Amino acid sequence: MTKMTPRPTAQEQGVALFGWMEYVCLPQLGVEKIKAKLDTGARTSAIHAENIELFDRDGVEWVRFQTLPDWDNPEVGFRTVEAPVVHVREIKNTSGIPEERLVVKTKARFGKRIWTIDISLADRTNMTFPMIVGRAALKSHAIAVHTRKTFLVSERPSYSPRKEKS
Repeated sequence: MTKMTPRPTAQEQGVALFGWMEYVCLPQLGVEKIKAKLDTGARTSAIHAENIELFDRDGVEWVRFQTLPDWDNPEVGFRTVEAPVVHVREIKNTSGIPEERLVVKTKARFGKRIWTIDISLADRTNMTFPMIVGRAALKSHAIAVHTRKTFLVSERPSYSPRKEKS
């Protein structure tokens, strides 16, 4: 019988290990931290958006919307966000039905690491998280997502969050 060599850990491979739930900072959107599910099964990232309003700024199409960064901590309150629209894209919702969504591009900070991601605007009222980070946003950044651990690169909430469904 041959001896199996143990699989190298994420750290041994030079890969950062993120939890499946993290707080993400979106500094260009003025969102200090938003609770997000990192979901490698989802392709596209999405943020909860209400009261979506398109407008023109110097010949460029922009969007204004409101988002609630943390369902479990309503004292954080709604944030009004403005950003240029980079795409209008057909994206499959959680039921697999394509819907047309506005997409914005922004910097996202995960712990100490920061890079630019695309985020579609969606009504996530019936979802557990106000933001989902899909595999397209994580690709090419030497990251592994731990499927059982949370808040590995961001600060744990100071309050007690409800039991997460997914």
